[in-house]
Amino acid sequence: QVQLVESGGGLVQSGGSLRLSCAASGLSFWQYGMSWYRQGAGKERELVASIAPTTYGTTYGAFVKNRFTISRNNEENTVDLQMYSLKPEDTATYYCNVKDSGRDYWGQGTQVTVSS
Repeated sequence: QVQLVESGGGLVQSGGSLRLSCAASGLSFWQYGMSWYRQGAGKERELVASIAPTTYGTTYGAFVKNRFTISRNNEENTVDLQMYSLKPEDTATYYCNVKDSGRDYWGQGTQVTVSS
């Protein structure tokens, strides 16, 4: 069974930083691309960042590319999202995601709240 568990969310002031982590199990982690999505209250879920297997190529949402960095550790089966210069509009639940044979798997999410 594929299982994804996020951690690292919390309450920070505007301009602060957080590091989120996703621990994966039940799959050959190094063979899969991994992504972070977020969903704010009353908004649709949107892609924050993704990282490819093997090549470690990355993709970022247009509004976060210069502030966030995604990374992965294939020995520990984890994918991290380092966030700097956080803004109130970054407030959302952040989810770890992986696609396997066209099927999406999601973690329970971790809450990020940025105060003004």
